[in-house]
Amino acid sequence: MRINLTTSPFILYGAGAIITSIATLVVLILYWPQNHSSEVIKVTIKQGETLSDISKSLVEQGVVSNQRMFQWAVQLRGLETSIPAGTFRLQDAKTNDKIIQQLVNGAPELKKVTIIEGWTLRQLAKHLSAEMEFSTEEILGLSQDDEFILSLGIPGNNLDGYLYPDTYYFFEGDGPKSVLTRMVKEYKKFWTDEKYSKARALEMSEQEIVTLASIIEGEAIYDDERPIISAVYHNRLKKGMKLQADPTIQYIIEDGPRRLLNKDLKMDSPYNTYLYNGLPLGPINSPGYKSLQAALYPADNNYLYFVAKGDGYHTFSNTEREHKRAKRAFQKVRHKVHRKQRSK
Repeated sequence: MRINLTTSPFILYGAGAIITSIATLVVLILYWPQNHSSEVIKVTIKQGETLSDISKSLVEQGVVSNQRMFQWAVQLRGLETSIPAGTFRLQDAKTNDKIIQQLVNGAPELKKVTIIEGWTLRQLAKHLSAEMEFSTEEILGLSQDDEFILSLGIPGNNLDGYLYPDTYYFFEGDGPKSVLTRMVKEYKKFWTDEKYSKARALEMSEQEIVTLASIIEGEAIYDDERPIISAVYHNRLKKGMKLQADPTIQYIIEDGPRRLLNKDLKMDSPYNTYLYNGLPLGPINSPGYKSLQAALYPADNNYLYFVAKGDGYHTFSNTEREHKRAKRAFQKVRHKVHRKQRSK
């Protein structure tokens, strides 16, 4: 007697049992119960984490009760590489499937971070550390990492001057490399073909323009003075005069910013523009758009000197004699202010 195996009730029953078992296992994995009811849970996925890392982290954060079950659930959905970095608020996280759907389809929380024009690399690193919970030393280390700098395609040997000041919205959970890369990309948007052409016409490199812009940023308070200050430095460079830029001294003293002393101007450093001709080795802070623009497009004047007036503006002079007269006028203003302060 021959048995038709394709229609045997035993075979069909066995196949059905297997299918039922698999379906039950899938449902069990996807809808594995968690310890949460309806409360909102805040979870953070860090940049570069693997599925194993994410699963372990969720267990440690008390979101997932079984690491292996959660990994299987993600794999069943084919979403192993679809969970983004960021901080999420999960609602009704009762099962693996509900958690997965909210992580993959939800919008990570954004962190608003404002970088101020004129900040040094250390100031910027401290601010990022406070806002993004990074390590200051990690930011400083990356900013001087040759391989990372090379990957960003900037001309400097550190990131000072190339982390563009602006207001950013980062995902909570973004890593230091991601954040620094984004800031350098914003800096690069400044440079158009026209601006590269202008730099060549000035016979200056990109780094020299950024370095000059950082000095202008350190000197100017008001935007309308930036091109005038820029012209002073361009004029001095053309004549081979020392720049004698106070911001470069503030950059090398350890307890700045403060009123500079005569001994400060004698510090031996390639950034001391009172001792050495030309521009310093590199940028001394992060210049903004207006200072970068001013460095490329100086005003048309013959000024070689300027001194503060005491109100944020400056007096500009063509000759040293005029400059000394302006300095004496400023000293009178300073002494008057000091007398008022002492009388209070």
